[in-house]
Amino acid sequence: MLRRLSIQDFVIVDTLELDFSAGFGALTGETGAGKSILLDALGLVMGDRAESGVVRSGQKRADISAEFDLPDIPELRSWLDEQMIDIDDDVLLLRRAVDASGRSKAWINGAAATLSQLREVGEWLADIHGQHAHHALLRGDAQRALIDRYAGLESLAADVSDAWRVWQGALKALQQAAADAEGLQRERELLGWQVKELDELAFTASEWETLNQDHARLSHAAGLIEGASMAIDALEEGEAPVVSSLERLAARLAELAEIDGALSEAQDMLNNAAIQADEALHALRSYRDRVDVDPAQLAELEARLGAVTDVARKHHVPPEELEALHQRLLSQLDALSEAGDPAKLEARAVEAESAYRSLAKGLSEARAPIAAQLSEQVTAAMQTLSMNGGRFEVALVPEPEGSAHGDERVEFLVAANPSQPLKPLAKTASGGELSRIGLAIQVITSRASATPTMIFDEVDVGIGGRVAEIVGRMLHALGQQRQVMCVTHLPQVAACADWQWSIAKSEVAGETLSQVTPLDDKARIDEIARMLGGVEITETTRQHAAEMLGRQPA
Repeated sequence: MLRRLSIQDFVIVDTLELDFSAGFGALTGETGAGKSILLDALGLVMGDRAESGVVRSGQKRADISAEFDLPDIPELRSWLDEQMIDIDDDVLLLRRAVDASGRSKAWINGAAATLSQLREVGEWLADIHGQHAHHALLRGDAQRALIDRYAGLESLAADVSDAWRVWQGALKALQQAAADAEGLQRERELLGWQVKELDELAFTASEWETLNQDHARLSHAAGLIEGASMAIDALEEGEAPVVSSLERLAARLAELAEIDGALSEAQDMLNNAAIQADEALHALRSYRDRVDVDPAQLAELEARLGAVTDVARKHHVPPEELEALHQRLLSQLDALSEAGDPAKLEARAVEAESAYRSLAKGLSEARAPIAAQLSEQVTAAMQTLSMNGGRFEVALVPEPEGSAHGDERVEFLVAANPSQPLKPLAKTASGGELSRIGLAIQVITSRASATPTMIFDEVDVGIGGRVAEIVGRMLHALGQQRQVMCVTHLPQVAACADWQWSIAKSEVAGETLSQVTPLDDKARIDEIARMLGGVEITETTRQHAAEMLGRQPA
């Protein structure tokens, strides 16, 4: 559950340190007081998109951190291990900082994190139902996503979507091959000629360097031999051969070093120089013997270089990239050969369709009992929400041709009264009915979730009176299983809460700031009375508020 939320310089909040309790909590206050700002801050620390406007005016950055108890969810612990995030005392601390330019940084337990990681871990920690959650249920994609999430079928649904794309891709390839058979044949012939030319050239990238080295050596063979001979002559022959001179000097210094040891170092250097010079002499002789002026070999190398350069120029690539080009053309030719084989393409399409149909069938079979179960549960909830005789049904409408989402379309149908036929939710439900049905769906589907914290942001809009009290009782019952928070304007809902905070705006040094006040029993009576009574709160209103709080479920 959420233990602590720290907010600094966020919108109209300067500094808040909030400690949360278990059970069902109500967040109340005047319109515009900043109740939803707390949820926006929590959403930000759980990976929502950040904008520069969230930083309080005149400040450099907003900083938000949220401390959660680590829930006992094996998948979450495995994910944390994979991300190499250390856990101390079974606590998860999420932090997000946003600067005035909109750039942000994030941390999980002190380790730098990406927004994607924040979102992933946040999905295990808290589920926020926003003000427009009911309206989202009017969309077919949202209805399908809710069913698949409730049933734990998101992974299978993703596999079905992938299989659909593979199948459609195979069909498109088959159709394209049939429509452009002549063009494919021409392209295949051109590629075949290019590949054949490169096959015959049999050139590798490593050969290019060797060719250039050998060509440089042979084309300068005479000069190389002449230079080596000159060095040999200087070292061994001539009037003052270097090797002999060094040897004589080293021998003379050796004699002198016996008289003065200070000459030993110089004598050693000359001795080493004489040895090195003698070794260089032997290496030069060996080199001169190997180097040969061979016009025929030089001509052969120049012909090979010319052939390689011509082919490279033809394909507009450097010679050293010819080998890679060869491999690319081979791959393209293989692909075109396959694309030009209708039988192979048709077999692939049949195989892809079979894989899709198998997965889609499994998805349909898994959706059916969940759809029936949710239909029954929401219908039962409607009876308690002053929609006696109303019915709700999750219809799985077949789509024989299939789609990226399976072999059926998910559609929520509702009949608000016994005499009405079932019709799509988007076409029949009024605002109040939509709020009640939507809240029932959210509460029911939340019960199956392992998420330990549930947050509802004014999802009770459009209801009141007895229905509002029933909604409050529903949220209170849900709070016995997990932590539940609700931003509400309804006194009947707030009165059912285990704890309550009042959120208000105030002027501080000419600046409007939002403040949060935890309410004790007396303060709760005053706040419920304010919600009931409007401008002037009478003693009768306070008594009514006290009675409402006394009626809340144990």
